[in-house]
Amino acid sequence: MLAKRKMESNEGIQDNNFVELYSSYAKFMRDEDWYEVDLMLETGISNGDILEIGPGPGLVGLEIAKKLPGSNLIGCELSEAMIKAAEINAAEYQINAKYIHGNAVKMPFENLSFDSVISNASLHEWEDPILVFNEIYRVLRTGGHYCITDLRRDVEQNKLNYVYDSTPEKLRPYLMGSINASYTKDEIQEILQKSALKNVNVRNNFCTLCIYGSK
Repeated sequence: MLAKRKMESNEGIQDNNFVELYSSYAKFMRDEDWYEVDLMLETGISNGDILEIGPGPGLVGLEIAKKLPGSNLIGCELSEAMIKAAEINAAEYQINAKYIHGNAVKMPFENLSFDSVISNASLHEWEDPILVFNEIYRVLRTGGHYCITDLRRDVEQNKLNYVYDSTPEKLRPYLMGSINASYTKDEIQEILQKSALKNVNVRNNFCTLCIYGSK
């Protein structure tokens, strides 16, 4: 029987040493194609003004921006330490991304500000997913696309073992905390029904959920 969801802190990772380790591991995940950026792009994410919610060290958004030359990438992130890491990585990519300190439940952006909204591995930290989904709807322009990916709690054991064994030892407790705080497809579909987002697609990937659609 699947264990009940255990909420994780919504304060983000603040420790500079931990952020440095996580940023290094994020590059490994990028190089292994664990972020499945091409699958995210296939959901309709396109060139223009792109918002990334909870970018952490920023690699998912930067990979997308690299594949969509001329796009304008802005990140909304709770952790000041992660913002610094994302800025360093953006400089390495030579992409002029901008990262703003803010909470996704009330984002510091005007209505209809973005052509696309993306997020990876932050959904399980949102204190109120309905409010964040409503914010995504608010800041998206008509016809704009969104794609949110995150771990899923019902990931098959053999897949979890593979990811766990590939994760640095110091990060394994964080991985398991994130898994335990993540949602299943059925749980997130129930939450989405209460939000402003309509006609949403939800699918299971290798060990993640993918939520996507358009306004």
